[in-house]
Amino acid sequence: MVFIRAFLVGGIICLLTQILMDKTKLMPGRIMVLLVCTGVVLGALGIYGPFVKFAQAGATVPLLGFGNLLWKGVYEAVLENGFIGLFQGGFKASAVGISAALIFGYIASLIFEPKMKKK
Repeated sequence: MVFIRAFLVGGIICLLTQILMDKTKLMPGRIMVLLVCTGVVLGALGIYGPFVKFAQAGATVPLLGFGNLLWKGVYEAVLENGFIGLFQGGFKASAVGISAALIFGYIASLIFEPKMKKK
């Protein structure tokens, strides 16, 4: 049942994002920033925690989950280190995921031949 909930919730998040991309003139980069910021706000309001308990990977894998991860890192760092935690908490919390994305992206670029899309 956990897998079904995760699949459905992650799919609904992707569906809503696709609708946003199709029905608005927002560029994909702005939509990505919107998703991350929404995750931060929902985490700060205490809404995202119970959502993660329900949906698990369906809520933590999309960009909303990344925003929530940044929020948790900053919040914990501010409690521990004060003002300087604003600047170090997000990096500390997301370092592994960002490093993995960079490393695997580089490896993929070595294996495959990247091409620009033709208009």
